[in-house]
Amino acid sequence: MIPGLKRLIPIVILLTVPVVGCHSLSKQNKAVTFWAMGQEGKHLETLLVKFARLHPEIPVKIQRIPWSSAHEKLLTAFAGQSTPDICQLGNTWIAEFESMGALTPLDSFVLGSPVVRSSNFFSGIWQTNVIHKKLYGIPWYVDTRVLFYRKDLLAKVGYRNPPTTWREWAEVSKRIKRASPPNEGNFANYFPLAHNNPYVPVILIMENEGRFLKKNKCYGAFEDPNTVKALQFYVDFFKNGWAPKNMSRVSNIYQGFQAGFFSMFISGPWDINEIRERVPSLRNKWGTAPMPKGKKSVSVAGGASLVIFKSSKRKSEAWKVIEFLSRSETQTDFFKLTRDLPAVRKAWSDSSILSDPQIRAFREQLETVQPTPKLAEWEQIASKMQEYLEKVIYGRMTLKQAVIDLDRDVDRILEKRRWLLSQNLLPE
Repeated sequence: MIPGLKRLIPIVILLTVPVVGCHSLSKQNKAVTFWAMGQEGKHLETLLVKFARLHPEIPVKIQRIPWSSAHEKLLTAFAGQSTPDICQLGNTWIAEFESMGALTPLDSFVLGSPVVRSSNFFSGIWQTNVIHKKLYGIPWYVDTRVLFYRKDLLAKVGYRNPPTTWREWAEVSKRIKRASPPNEGNFANYFPLAHNNPYVPVILIMENEGRFLKKNKCYGAFEDPNTVKALQFYVDFFKNGWAPKNMSRVSNIYQGFQAGFFSMFISGPWDINEIRERVPSLRNKWGTAPMPKGKKSVSVAGGASLVIFKSSKRKSEAWKVIEFLSRSETQTDFFKLTRDLPAVRKAWSDSSILSDPQIRAFREQLETVQPTPKLAEWEQIASKMQEYLEKVIYGRMTLKQAVIDLDRDVDRILEKRRWLLSQNLLPE
């Protein structure tokens, strides 16, 4: 455990031995700049104290960035040629910044590293960083989505264990809805319909081995039969009254989970502590489980990676920082500070992680995670998919028509990609 250290400076921190005058300015000019977001940025100062002792010749200047403004700030920095040496990037942003030519390939660094090996990491997470057969990021922490469920409410309808297949999931949902008193109008599941949260249908398509795109990711493939079947399964939750359509009825998911307004939802590891802290009355009444199987149990590969910007003049020094953060003991310390799940497998052997019953499902699911399509347009496509699904859920369009129109819109979104490929301006 890293000893607790008093925070030095609130926003920008230079981790180095205190110095003064011209020597101090010299050190600041030599510092590796590191942009980090959210709570990771908050705790990075503490995490790097040990690095400062090991490498006093490499000062690190940390800048904390709110997640809400991180994307815009990074784009502005790239345009203004003022990107940092190292940055924390969400996995789905890697493809976008790679397409801009902003990132340094890290393959040669890994080849010469005694610390970083692809086999140390979960395969699906590692793959989110590989674009056009080159590596652009090192996983820092990981996440994925699993099933959160109320043990007591499932037990009332005859399920002492969470559903493990789509068939069981549908059956337990039907029983919960049937057992709900008419005047309460409870539901079995809660799936958010926000356009920026399309993870449930994305996971279901992956689980049913459906396709999102075809022909070198240049055209939409939502008319694929396996994709349509997965989307129909998703829509049926709303059609059958197993999930609420009206999102205004769920202003706070923790209160809804506590009240039994719904018994299951799909989310990430951040909600483990949220439930523990916000609704302690549910202690021993809830659990987590890997996603119920379609053709297989799969979930999305998430988390954040560490990248080195191409404009960095301190790439070797920046790599030493990344190597330090990739050590299993550093990853364990990081978990204890932030509760972020370790990207390095060996760190999971620590008792503080293994003894947590709600985290075990994530460990199992991480072995079967898959990256979403790695192209800059992906978030726009996923949002468009959710837009059409909402029309189907509210009865304004059939699913058959929705996938036809969705593929047409996706083809338009990918028009620039097709042109770049035709001009050999984009790798295959």
